[in-house]
Amino acid sequence: MKTSLIVTVFITAIALAVSSFAQSSPAPGGKVANSGQVAVPANPATGQPNPADMMKQMMEMSKLNENHKLLSSLDGNWDYTIKFWMNPDPNAKPQESKGSATRKSVMGGRYVMMDVSGKMQMPGEDGKMKDMQFKGMGLEGYDNVKKKFVASWIDNMGTGIEFSEGTYDPATKSFTYTAEMEPVPGMKTSVREVIKIADNNHMSLEWYENQGGQEKKTMEINYTKKK
Repeated sequence: MKTSLIVTVFITAIALAVSSFAQSSPAPGGKVANSGQVAVPANPATGQPNPADMMKQMMEMSKLNENHKLLSSLDGNWDYTIKFWMNPDPNAKPQESKGSATRKSVMGGRYVMMDVSGKMQMPGEDGKMKDMQFKGMGLEGYDNVKKKFVASWIDNMGTGIEFSEGTYDPATKSFTYTAEMEPVPGMKTSVREVIKIADNNHMSLEWYENQGGQEKKTMEINYTKKK
């Protein structure tokens, strides 16, 4: 039953891909114009890609590499401390809180899920700071097609999904992700995240927002792996 479902999914994927290629005009050299990706060679008689070649390329793109292993190496249970700079005054003290996070590889090591829970101090309707329960969930991976690290994030402080893409610098052992968020209508903000891996038991995240044309650090998280 499960095998039949998998086969059906692959056949559907191939059909969609063939349809997509059929609607595109292949450029010389086996490339689809403006796609930035090398296409599967087309059959000269039909102008459409061979399904077997499509399947072969799809299977190749599904393979794990050192980038997936890098993400999985951070699996485990972590404690964290977090600082927020919510006050526009650069000299104001940040809000601080603590929590825990669990990172777990899924789909055979292709992705990593991160569950976060803790408390955050947020201003209430009366303007006073109050402790609020915080829940968040992230999904990270390395996209072999885009050749980029990709991530998504959701939490109980909103209803949107944040999508980000990034790179890894082995010299500094750091990931850099960029994204755009819109916490309230009409207030889109560019974001840059820097995740630094100090060692197997320590990592940190620095969050920068573009405010009025200037980038400002508004959050810092320090993680320590539980023993």
